[in-house]
Amino acid sequence: MNILVVTGSPRKGGNTEIMADVFAKAAKKAGHQVMLRKLSELTVKPCQGCQYCFTHDGLCVQKDDMNDILKDLEQTDLLVLASPIYWFDVSAQIKCFIDRMYAFAKKGFHIHSIAMLLNSGSDKVYDAAEAQLNAISAYLKWENKGIIKIPGMVEKGSMHDSPELQKVRDLAENLR
Repeated sequence: MNILVVTGSPRKGGNTEIMADVFAKAAKKAGHQVMLRKLSELTVKPCQGCQYCFTHDGLCVQKDDMNDILKDLEQTDLLVLASPIYWFDVSAQIKCFIDRMYAFAKKGFHIHSIAMLLNSGSDKVYDAAEAQLNAISAYLKWENKGIIKIPGMVEKGSMHDSPELQKVRDLAENLR
C-alpha cells in the first residue's frame, strides 16, 4: 500500500512529528511504501477557490509546495493526517492542506482510505477533528482506518514517554 503521511505541526521535532515518524517506521516495517510530508518544512498557501484546478487536471494555479504534494496524492492509497489540536481542532497548517485537496474535487482521488494521528495538551478536545475526518471519509467514500488521540502532550518531546504511542505502531502494523 502507498501511504502519504502529512504532518501539520509548525513545531519541528515535536510530538506530532514523533507520532508521524513512529507510524511511518512501523508501516515501512510492515511492508508499505511511505512518503512523509512535514508541512513545517513546506509552503502551502490557502486555497483561493478560483477553480483553475478544475480545468487543468488538478494542477493548482499557486506555485507552492502543494503541487508536489498533489503529485504524491495521485499515488496514495492511504492518507494519514497528523496534527496537534489547537483550540479544539486540527492546526491551521493541516486545515490549509485539506482545503487545498480541493484541487482534485473534479479530477477525483486515487486514495481509498484515511486515518488521523492527533495529540493535545488536554483531553476531550477532539470532537471537531473527528467530525472532519468522518465527513471527509463519508463524502469521498474512503475507509476510515482510525483516529489515534493522545492527550497530555504538554511539553515538546512528551510523546517519547507516552505508552499511547504503541497505538500508533499498532495501527501502522495492522494495515490491510
